[in-house]
Amino acid sequence: MDSKQSSPMKVLMLPWLAHGHITPFLELAKKLSTKNFHIYLCSTPINLTSIQNKITKTQSLSIELIPLHLPPSPELPPHLHTTNGLPPHLLRTLINTFELENPSFSHILETICPDLVIYDLFRPRLPTTDALEYKIPAVELLTSGASVICFGYHMFTKPDVEFPFPELLLNSNQRAPASDSGDRRKIERPKISCKMMLFNSFRELEGKYIDYLSILMEKKIIPTGPLVQEITDGDEDQEILQWLGTKDELSTVFVSFGSECFLSKEEREEIAHGLEHSGVNFIWIVRFPAGERIEIKEALPVEFLKRTGERGMVVEGWAPQAQILAHSSTGGFVSHCGWNSILESLKFGVPIIAMPMIHDQPVNAKFVKVAGFGVEVKRDENGRLDRENIAEVIRKVVVDEKGVDVRMKAREFSEIMRKKGEEEIDGVVKELVQLCTEGK
Repeated sequence: MDSKQSSPMKVLMLPWLAHGHITPFLELAKKLSTKNFHIYLCSTPINLTSIQNKITKTQSLSIELIPLHLPPSPELPPHLHTTNGLPPHLLRTLINTFELENPSFSHILETICPDLVIYDLFRPRLPTTDALEYKIPAVELLTSGASVICFGYHMFTKPDVEFPFPELLLNSNQRAPASDSGDRRKIERPKISCKMMLFNSFRELEGKYIDYLSILMEKKIIPTGPLVQEITDGDEDQEILQWLGTKDELSTVFVSFGSECFLSKEEREEIAHGLEHSGVNFIWIVRFPAGERIEIKEALPVEFLKRTGERGMVVEGWAPQAQILAHSSTGGFVSHCGWNSILESLKFGVPIIAMPMIHDQPVNAKFVKVAGFGVEVKRDENGRLDRENIAEVIRKVVVDEKGVDVRMKAREFSEIMRKKGEEEIDGVVKELVQLCTEGK
């Protein structure tokens, strides 16, 4: 079957309701839409509203946004059908609601009659994505790295067998990924899909973990290549970019912990003093949980802004991360080590100062260190940060001679990503076309 000459293949995509999941699904949709696939990207209205402007007019001809209406609940109104701004105590409720048998999703699937379903870790509890019953191939896209899934899957399925990659094991003072029954179910559930899985990664980065995971899961693991957002018009923040333009090349560290990780007051204090003591220029994105009204000056040490002066810029809420990382003045990224942030940092050749917080981030931070393009900030036996260590790691990664190898490794991966271009996505297209053809 020639995908360039036949009618477009219809693909229904169902990501989990977090932007860290929706973004790579959308980027995969964009890539497939140029390869004779028609994509139906399904999510809740509140999430779709936030990504509409990320689809160009040309792309909109091949990518349709399909609203998924979750069962109504007084506890979980429609504006909370997303993890963005969701109160933490409602996360399990949102997961359970999303996974319930949902007539809305059933209707969508029956109406579209897709050739293929690409789903996430969480999915509605319906047999409609089961190829055996409905004869629709179902493929899982893992939006995290292969290394952390390799770690988690081994620990849950072979707890008595020595893990072959001890470099990813966590120390007692590091925060481990959540391991309740819900997370165990997520680790084990890939068995329900067909004999292949897609991963938001590439072989030069995670080859040995991909190969081991393929053996563990008895599946073909297909890397998609890095699913990273492109810089588009309208994302600019002129004040930030103008400020960056006044700084020397590679002299500035970007500090951001994603949209769903929030620092404690103690952590903010240590990071602030670490930035001050490092002597390095910085842009720090400070976020607070929904409903908390805190003035920036109150959230930071007394006169911190005055003491750091023009050397630092503190921004509340949002900043154009891709543009900041792409800027010639940016020389390091203090990151929570969410997988999307790691890939975005690598795309622009920016080394990472790893400061993981929850979920997969501690293992990701280990991987960043082992792969050679980052250094992890230490926590004590109680998980507390230390300002002097923060300052030391920032200086090492951004300016010190002993950090040259880390900076070079980040640039090496950036060059690999640039040269590979569409290589992986062409392999994905070939596999998906073959899968759908066999189904028919």
